Amino acid sequence: MAAIATPGSFSGTRSNFRVCPVTTFKVDLAAERLIIWNAVTAIVALTLGGTYALLIALTRWPDIHLLDPGWFYRLLTGHGMNMLVFWMVFFEAAGLYFGACVLLNARLVGVKLAWVAYLLMLVGAVMVNVIILMGRADVMFSAYPPLEADPLFYLGYILFAVGAILVCCIFLATLVMARVERRYEGSVPLAVFGLLTAAIIALFTLASGAVALIPTLLWRLGIGTIDPGAYRVTFWGFGHSAQQVNLSAMIAIWYSLATLTVGSKPVNEKLSRFAFFLYILFINLGSMHHLLVDPGLGTMAKFFNTSYAMYLAVLGSLIHAFSIPAAVEVALRAKGYNKGLFGWLLNAPWKEPGFSSLMLSLFIFGFLGGPTGVVLGAGQLNLLAHNTWRITGHFHATVVGGTTLAFMGFTYYVIPLIFRRPLFAKPLVRWQPWVYGIGMALVSISMTWAGYLGTPRRHWDVTFADAAKVGIAVQLPSLTNLSLTVTGIGALLAVTGGILYVVICVGSLFMPKREARALDPMEA
Repeated sequence: MAAIATPGSFSGTRSNFRVCPVTTFKVDLAAERLIIWNAVTAIVALTLGGTYALLIALTRWPDIHLLDPGWFYRLLTGHGMNMLVFWMVFFEAAGLYFGACVLLNARLVGVKLAWVAYLLMLVGAVMVNVIILMGRADVMFSAYPPLEADPLFYLGYILFAVGAILVCCIFLATLVMARVERRYEGSVPLAVFGLLTAAIIALFTLASGAVALIPTLLWRLGIGTIDPGAYRVTFWGFGHSAQQVNLSAMIAIWYSLATLTVGSKPVNEKLSRFAFFLYILFINLGSMHHLLVDPGLGTMAKFFNTSYAMYLAVLGSLIHAFSIPAAVEVALRAKGYNKGLFGWLLNAPWKEPGFSSLMLSLFIFGFLGGPTGVVLGAGQLNLLAHNTWRITGHFHATVVGGTTLAFMGFTYYVIPLIFRRPLFAKPLVRWQPWVYGIGMALVSISMTWAGYLGTPRRHWDVTFADAAKVGIAVQLPSLTNLSLTVTGIGALLAVTGGILYVVICVGSLFMPKREARALDPMEA
């Protein structure tokens, strides 16, 4: 088992670090500031994306049908960019700095370059959001040519990607320097190993994005042409693989939350590391299911990647799916909760937001997101389901349910430990993961149900009222309206949970600053 970093001294003056009274680690103040700024920016992106989500859900709800087509596709583009890219990557940047510096008791390498990376990401995110709201990039998340966006949209996208690449490189350099300075013994801790997996996948992902977006920018500037088929292949090396970065970061946080909340240790750490290694080799190939009808790839490549390669990636997820609950059970039984088969689970600290976030994230991802991903990643079934709401239901369970909930739970430790402030409105903190988690479970289940009934993706009006006006009758099953109504109700509940999270985070920033005195965020 890897040894956790032990406290030690940095070369330099005391002003370069502080001693955390909870972990006893020495926290690099430069890294701390970057963690804070990246985390705060991530929450701003989440707020924007969540606002757009509410308006989109109220439009897809046939009885309300709020927005006109122009604003629907405009906000759908903004929702995808803020939720799938900006919220996730800014938070993951904070997580990479936390893992490399705080967990390893190490100093951050290239502080000035890290601030350049943050500014590039910030400028890129602001540019993209402004251009979208100006109505000059109604191209949705995938932005397929020949759909056209303002060149500044692609430029902002590229600036953000360059900044994120720099973050990954700084993380890797910090790990190397931590090894040189003997900040840890043996292998890096498992959580850091998971973040390392995320960084490796991210470099491939961001490179794929650059290969797709730079020629597209040149095309919009009138320099050369763009091949829509080539764009699709390279874009999904970014668009889908970015979610595998989120997956790896989420699982790293799962292991961390299990340790922080109940003191668990992996049942077999080598097996857990092997599962992360399977992700590096195979998880990005899941993007193939977006390309099954594209002529640019051969049949054998499609068949192999949606069968054998997919099974190996799923094997890694199955290992984590058994390892983390098993570690929690062993830890709780060691505390004396041995009565019956599930006595340990009934006596778990459910009122602690980090634990409830962990378990809800595990449930939503493990029972709703993971299985639907396996089904939709299979070649034959994907051809039936790909352009329906089943796809949307799947990634709302994985990214919006599983990953976002894990990030929320981890925030409740970052605020006391890094921001050094107590949590605001502690009764709300206990309820927030439940409100958000139940809402997202309803959203995912009802979206999947609606997709099974034939509801299309990305369509402004699922009732096809305009088609009926010209004599083209479109009749969806009678239960479709009910499923869309449940989606709207779930979205309202999830947005309420998201508002609670933002209120807690923002309110905590105005609490009197003091050192955290406990690992339990409800006591800090």
